[in-house]
Amino acid sequence: MATRTSPARKGASTSRGSTTSKAKKGTSKPPTTGFGERAVEALVGTWLWFAHLIGGAVRRIGTLRTDLDPEDRRDGGALVVLCAGLVIALVEWWSLYDAGIPGVSTVASGVHWLVAGLIGWAALVLPLALIGFALHVFRRPVPTTTNNRIALGSAVAVLAGSGLAHVIGGAPGVTESFQARLTAGGAFGYLVAGPLGSVITPLGAGVLCAAVLALSVLIITGTPFAQIGPRLAHTWDVMVGAQPREHHTDRLGAEEHDRSYLDDRDPQPVNDRAARRAARKQAKREKQEAAERARLDRYDGDEAFETAVIGEPTDEVPVVADQRTGRAGGRSSTDSGSNRHAVPVFDIESGDEARGSSRHDDESTPSAAPAAAPASSLRPGQKRPTRDQLAAQELRREQGLEASTSGAADTAAGSGAAALIGDDGADGEALSGQVVAPAAQSTPIPERTEQLQLDGDVAYSLPSSSSLIQGAPAKERSEANDAVVRALTETLQQFKVDAEVTGFSRGPTVTRYEIELAPGTKVEKVTALSKNISYAVASSDVRILSPIPGKSAIGIEIPNTDRETVVLGDVLRSQAARKNDHPMVMGVGKDVEGGFVVANLAKMPHMLVAGATGAGKSSFVNSMIVSLLMRATPDEVRMVMVDPKRVELTAYEGVPHLITPIITNPKKAAEALQWVVREMDARYDDLSHYGYKHIDDFNKGVRNGKVQPEPGSKRKIKPYPYLLVIVDELADLMMVAPRDVEDAIVRITQLARAAGIHLVLATQRPSVDVVTGLIKANVPSRMAFATSSVTDSRVVLDQPGAEKLIGQGDALFLPMGASKPMRVQGAWVAESEIHEVVEHVKSQMKANYREDVVQEAPKKEIDEDIGDDLDVLLQAVELVVTTQFGSTSMLQRKLRVGFAKAGRLMDLMESRGVVGPSEGSKARDVLVRPDDLAATLAVIRGEEPPTAVVVGAQEHAGTGGTAGDSGTDPLAEPTGPAATDYYDDAEEPESEDAWQLTGR
Repeated sequence: MATRTSPARKGASTSRGSTTSKAKKGTSKPPTTGFGERAVEALVGTWLWFAHLIGGAVRRIGTLRTDLDPEDRRDGGALVVLCAGLVIALVEWWSLYDAGIPGVSTVASGVHWLVAGLIGWAALVLPLALIGFALHVFRRPVPTTTNNRIALGSAVAVLAGSGLAHVIGGAPGVTESFQARLTAGGAFGYLVAGPLGSVITPLGAGVLCAAVLALSVLIITGTPFAQIGPRLAHTWDVMVGAQPREHHTDRLGAEEHDRSYLDDRDPQPVNDRAARRAARKQAKREKQEAAERARLDRYDGDEAFETAVIGEPTDEVPVVADQRTGRAGGRSSTDSGSNRHAVPVFDIESGDEARGSSRHDDESTPSAAPAAAPASSLRPGQKRPTRDQLAAQELRREQGLEASTSGAADTAAGSGAAALIGDDGADGEALSGQVVAPAAQSTPIPERTEQLQLDGDVAYSLPSSSSLIQGAPAKERSEANDAVVRALTETLQQFKVDAEVTGFSRGPTVTRYEIELAPGTKVEKVTALSKNISYAVASSDVRILSPIPGKSAIGIEIPNTDRETVVLGDVLRSQAARKNDHPMVMGVGKDVEGGFVVANLAKMPHMLVAGATGAGKSSFVNSMIVSLLMRATPDEVRMVMVDPKRVELTAYEGVPHLITPIITNPKKAAEALQWVVREMDARYDDLSHYGYKHIDDFNKGVRNGKVQPEPGSKRKIKPYPYLLVIVDELADLMMVAPRDVEDAIVRITQLARAAGIHLVLATQRPSVDVVTGLIKANVPSRMAFATSSVTDSRVVLDQPGAEKLIGQGDALFLPMGASKPMRVQGAWVAESEIHEVVEHVKSQMKANYREDVVQEAPKKEIDEDIGDDLDVLLQAVELVVTTQFGSTSMLQRKLRVGFAKAGRLMDLMESRGVVGPSEGSKARDVLVRPDDLAATLAVIRGEEPPTAVVVGAQEHAGTGGTAGDSGTDPLAEPTGPAATDYYDDAEEPESEDAWQLTGR
C-alpha cells in the first residue's frame, strides 16, 4: 500500500517552496510593473473572481458546498466555455444575426458564419454540450481523466452530428454554394461524410455517422457495452417512478459519486439526485449481503465486536489544532472559510461518516446521506451506520420496505501488501514477507491443483468459497486520520521537536503514522513523548516503533475509531493465499498497512497462541481450523483437538479430519500427547529406513512408486498426512499432569517437524508455570493477543508490547525467524460460517476414529513386598545385570544407600531370580544375562515382557501391519510389536538420579 502524504507535509513543502521562490524573485528582478501589466493582472483577477463566484454557486447546488482546493479549481476555463455556450445559444437559438441591432447583428452574423459554417445544423446542439461541460468542470474539476474523456466524447459527437447533418441536408458537393453547406453539415460535415458517401453511398455514410454518434454518447457517460441494457432499464424505472431493478450495476452514477475534493472535509447532508442514487447503490449492496447471510443459520457468536459494559462512553476529547498556527493545518484560514471548527480525534459518528476510498474500486464513495443517528440509539459494540447506509434505510422507508439492520458481516476487508506464506514442496524453502497485490473480493478460493484420492473411491470436494462471507471494501483515509495528524504535529511543535508527520498507513484496527526527524534530532525526543502523544489523541493504546523496520522513520500506531473487521473469506481469497496451494496454509488476518497475512503452519512449525480472556484467541483458533477445512482433505491433514473447556471446539465434532473425538478430559489429553510421540517415532523409523529427511519427500516417493514395502511384507504403504495437534487451553493440562505434558510437548516440538506433526498451544494464562522455559525454547512461532501485564507479554514474546494491544483480534505475530513481531488484526469467522463449512465436510465423508489415541494404560501389578522401592530396585537390577556382579557393598557405593537398604534390595532380587543365594562374603551369582534385562525389568514393573526388540520400520507400530489393518489409513492402529527404550543412568557413579533428586 502506498504511503499517503499528510496535509501537514504538503502544506509545509508548499510554503517553503513559495518562500524560496519569492526570495529568488526579490533578489533577481525588481518588482516594477507597467500600466499594461497591471491592467492585465487586474482583468485576469476580476475574471477569476467572477469565475470563482459562479463556480461556488454551481457547486452549492445540490451539495451545499462551495469550498474546493485552489489547486484543483478550473473555474477560469470553465467560465470561458460557459460564456461561449451562452453566446452561441443567443446567436443560433434567437437568430441575433437577423435582429437588425446595429453592431450586435454584425458580431452575431460573424459568429453564425463561423460556427454554422464549420458544423452546420450541429450548431443548434453545440450550446448544450458547452454549457453542460462547463457546469461539470465547475463541480468536478478532478480527476482530469474524466473531464478529458467527456471532452473527447463531445468532440466526437459534434463531428458525427455534423456528418449526419450533411447527409440529411442533401449532401451538398464542393461545387455548390456555401449557403447550401451552411444549412447542412458545414465544412466538418462535408469532410466527414463526403468521402464516406462516395465510397459507401450517402445512406451508408449516414448510418455510420449515427453509429459513431451513439458511441460518443457511451464515451461521454462512461458506459461499457455490457451495461447498456441495465442502464436503459434503470433510466426507464426512474422515469416511471418504479423501484430500480436488481440487475442494475453499482457503477451507475459513478461520475456523480465523485466527491474526491471533499475527502478531507466534514461530511454534510445532501438530498439531491446523487443522494438517491447513492442510497440505491447502498440498498442493493445490503440486500445482496443480507441474501447471502440468509443462507446461514444465525448464532450468538456471529457478532464480531461485543463488550460487557452497557453504554460504554467514547471518551471523546476535541483537538482544536486548526486554531493554532503551524504546519499541521495544511491549508490557510482563507481556504476553509466558515467550515473550520473543532474536530474530535476519536469521534465515532464522524469517524464512520468520513468516507475512505475503496482499494478495489476506482469509484469514490458518495457523501450523500443525512446525518448519522445518535450513538445512544446503538448498543455498545455495534458498528455505527455510515451515511450511505442511513440514506438507504431512508429510501426503503419511503418505498414502504422494511429496513434491515446491518450485522457483523457488514464490515470492511481491504487489500494489502505484506503476507507471510510458505511454499509447497520437498525442498522446504519458505517464502516470507512477500509483498502481494490484493485480489478482487469476488475471486473464489481456487481449487487445489493436487487433491489426493481418498480410500474407497470417495469423491471428496472442498467447501465452496461462498461458504465464507465477503467483507466490505476498506478505507484508506478518514477525517479522524487527518485530525490525528494535526494533533501529532501540534504536539511536536509544542515540545520543540524538529520533526514532522510525513504520512500514514491505515490498517483495519490501527493506523501507523510516520514521523521523520530533522538532521541532528534524537529519536529519544519523540519516544519520550509517549504519554503526551496519548493525551493529545485521547487514547491510551499508543505504541511507538523506533524505527519502522526498513524505513528511516518513527512509527506511531494509534487505534482507529472506525475500526474494521477482517473476515476470513477475504483473506483466503487474497492473492497471497491463492498463489500457494499447500494444505497447511491458514489465514491470519491483515497487517497494520492493510495487507493480507497468511501463514504456512508447516513452516512455523509449532505455534504458541496466548492472550487475556476475550482478546481474540479463540477466534484465531477457529480461523485456523476453518482455513484447513477449506483447503485440505482428510488424507492431507489430520487433527487432534484438545478442548478442556468443552465448549470452544465442539462445533468441529465429527469432521473427517479428526483422528479421535475431541478430547475434553485433561488426563486423556496427556495420553493423547504420548500417542503423538509414538506416532512421531514410527514416522521417523520409516524416514530412516527408506532414507528420507522429511515427510514431504517420503510422500512424494510413495506417490512416485519409489517407496515399496519389504519383500514378503503385507504392509500397504501410503502417504502420511500432516498431523496437527491443537491444545485450546494449555493451563488446564499443566495443572493435571505437568511433568507428563511438558515432556511430551518438548519431545514433539524438538523432533516432530520433519515427521509432519505440528503443535498449536493456546492459553489465556501465559504465566511461567504454564508456558515453561522448555516449551518456549522449542516453540519458535508466537501469536500474542492483548495481555493484562507486561510480564505476560515478556513470557509470550520475550519482549513488551502485547500489553498495549486493544483486544478483539489485535495481535502481535512473531513467526519463526523474525526478529520483531508484526502487528496484525486476526481474521474473524462467524459461527454460521463455521457450521456451514463443518456440515459440508461431514457430508463428504464420515470420521474414522482411532481407539488407541486416548486408550488407558494397563494398570501395573507391582508386588506388595516392593512397596515404594520400585525405582531403586530397578536401578539395582540394571546395575547388577549389566556388571554381572552381585555385591551388596557395590550397591551401597553405586546407589548411595545404607547397608540395610542394600541388603533388602539384594533379598528382593534373590526372590525374583535375579541373583543367587548368599555365599557369605563372596559376591552372589547373577542369574540373568544382559540380553534378558529388558524382560526382567518389565516383569518387575508389572508389565508384559516384550517378545522381541524390532529394529527397522517396515513393520513398526502405527505404520506397519497387515493390509487389512493399516493399509486403509496411515494412522491405523498398530499391530506389530513396539521397541522398548531405556536409559542406563546407573552406569555413572556420580549420577544425580541415584539419589532420586529428579524423581525419574
